[in-house]
Amino acid sequence: ELENQLTAKSRTLDELKQSLASNGSAEQTPEAQSLRISELCEMKDSIVNQVAQLKASMQSVLEQWKAYDEIYAEVSLMTTRYLYCIDQCKPSGEEASLEALKKQVKTLQ
Repeated sequence: ELENQLTAKSRTLDELKQSLASNGSAEQTPEAQSLRISELCEMKDSIVNQVAQLKASMQSVLEQWKAYDEIYAEVSLMTTRYLYCIDQCKPSGEEASLEALKKQVKTLQ
């Protein structure tokens, strides 16, 4: 969106240059107009560079978030599996007899 706005402002600035070159202005000298237009062009170029840097930075952040999401999903799945295993390995309400342990081993298998 910023890039589109900058493109539109660049066109407006180009139209202003052409308009001032052909018509001139009684309020300012041509040198003052030219200097002001040059300043505006420099500011526009600076903003374009900043937007490009911001875009690259945001792309990097987006890639890092994607990696985080993938790792988070993997860790969440592993945690769920471990919790299930722990729950299955808990001794039941029975006394920890040999028969109860054999039954639990059979269930786990």
